[in-house]
Amino acid sequence: MLTEREIISTLEMLRNEHLDVRTVTLGISLMECASHDPIRFQDNIRRRITGLAANLVSVCNDVGDKYGIPVVNKRISISPIAVAAAPFSAGQMVDIAKTLNDIAKEVHVDFIGGFSALVEKGMAKGDRALIEAIPHALTETDRVCASVNVASSRAGINMDAVLLMGKTIKKAAALTSDKDGLACAKLCVFANIPQDIPFMAGAYLGIGEADAVINVGVSGPGVVRKAIDRALENKPDMSLGEISELIKRTSYKVTRVGELIGGEVAEKLGIRFGVVDLSLAPTPNVGDSVGEIFQSLGLLSIGVPGTTAALALLNDAVKKGGAFASSYVGGMSGAFVPVSEDLNISEAAEKGYLSLEKLEAITAVCSVGLDMVALPGDTSEDTLAAIMADEMAIGVINKKTTATRLIPVPGKKAGDKAFFGGLLGESVIMQVNNGTGQNLFIRRRGRIPAPIHSLNN
Repeated sequence: MLTEREIISTLEMLRNEHLDVRTVTLGISLMECASHDPIRFQDNIRRRITGLAANLVSVCNDVGDKYGIPVVNKRISISPIAVAAAPFSAGQMVDIAKTLNDIAKEVHVDFIGGFSALVEKGMAKGDRALIEAIPHALTETDRVCASVNVASSRAGINMDAVLLMGKTIKKAAALTSDKDGLACAKLCVFANIPQDIPFMAGAYLGIGEADAVINVGVSGPGVVRKAIDRALENKPDMSLGEISELIKRTSYKVTRVGELIGGEVAEKLGIRFGVVDLSLAPTPNVGDSVGEIFQSLGLLSIGVPGTTAALALLNDAVKKGGAFASSYVGGMSGAFVPVSEDLNISEAAEKGYLSLEKLEAITAVCSVGLDMVALPGDTSEDTLAAIMADEMAIGVINKKTTATRLIPVPGKKAGDKAFFGGLLGESVIMQVNNGTGQNLFIRRRGRIPAPIHSLNN
């Protein structure tokens, strides 16, 4: 139980420090909707999703109002469409994406995730059709998100899928060239994708999940930064161990808030509660930045020497605090470093403190990977695939989730600005080594084998 002092500090978080429930995501299995007829399949998924999600937004609003804690985003994740809609062609997959988009609008959710495929060991017919459909599906919809898992610590890295995703990203960017390649902002490529992510664009409902489940994403980078600032004001010589304990206690309180909201939403909807994902997911708003935490810890900026160590401390403390607060912490839980979505990180990239290579290095210790990274429009599909392969290798070797959201911005070069709007923010376009060249290593294809440690698991 929270003490009276902890309750007061939690209320302060709500008033002044950007504490919110970033997302309540309703996961829905579509396996019972299977049909060989695409029209019947779309009718089935419409009935299934609208039947479960009709009251999601209103219930989230009611519970948020009750506690004075806003639920910012209401979302849906579904079974991977490459599996649920396996018999269909790429063109039919695009039609399914449009139906999903219409359903999302009907039930008033912000996004629907699960236009997804799991291809870490190989690609089936449905996987190929879905990946082929992704560029048009994400261009012709505004609420559908896609994810593709191309690697795992047990299977290794499917380099055929990695190269195919390089081509897919290039095409998606070209189709939305008038919006700085916006379709790519709704596409994540993963290693070791969790089955219970509530955050977009990676959210989908895994095969091992229940028929329907409520997963909650709580985010509080501003809360963590303010807690550090207050503590250092009172005790400037705090050790890193003491700061770690402070972050753990703060994460505990934030996680408890998420579990409270998620549990009540689940109860009111008559749906099972799943997990709390305590990820420090920033927004472009001032005061809601992961990057600012590094400055509070004493670094000039994210990206300078010491960044990787600071992020390791932050990520570890957040995970430990969340795990103590709830028995059901899931998703990715930790710290995100999305370049365009975090004003401070975007500014660090623009000033030259944060390079693509340093960003890749710090993903070895954070929760996700190269997230919302704008690249020159002439970056080749080989280079895109190579960047993804490097990031997948970090995840596979370290037995952790990593991902990429790479956006080659058509017609723009390194140093220019890309503008995505809303929560997606804006970013300087980062320099890429050998950006336009071929990569014969990537084109050898095949599968990079799993590391030896996976054989004992």
